[in-house]
Amino acid sequence: MRIGFCGTMSVGKTTLVNALKELPEFKNYTFRTERSKYLKELGIPLNTDSTTKGQAVFLAERASELMQENIITDRTIIDVMAFAKASQSMTSLDAEKFCEFAGTLLPEYDYLFYISPEGVEMEDNGVRETDLKYRETIDVIIQNQLDFNMHKIKNCIKIKGTIQERITQIKSTLSL
Repeated sequence: MRIGFCGTMSVGKTTLVNALKELPEFKNYTFRTERSKYLKELGIPLNTDSTTKGQAVFLAERASELMQENIITDRTIIDVMAFAKASQSMTSLDAEKFCEFAGTLLPEYDYLFYISPEGVEMEDNGVRETDLKYRETIDVIIQNQLDFNMHKIKNCIKIKGTIQERITQIKSTLSL
């Protein structure tokens, strides 16, 4: 299965993927987590400064994950689309075209889990944007993209709560 977690920044996607990595039920999975610090060091603009080229790199990473079987990732194409839409460097027309193309890959996910920011404090990891308004903007765009592309997505489940509550919701959804 191809399982992706989407959501705005600082909602615990990476923490959740790392917790799943420790569980025997997921021993046959490959796990991918954020590489934002590495990409920033390469000079790839992130967050509000993201460019079409930068988003293409992020899309390529997500597409390469979809070429694998039994993968769990803390970023999805939905996230890439949201950051393209929120980019100040991309024109709205370029962002629309980009998202239209990126959306063609959405049926590749077996499960997309949207992680709500509800009740989750913003953390500064030294790379991500920490502006709460921007965080909310990305969340709204992600939810809009999920709604707009729902016909392309096999299984999209909203989860929230503590890490353990999220794990329980995931295991229940996957019948594990």
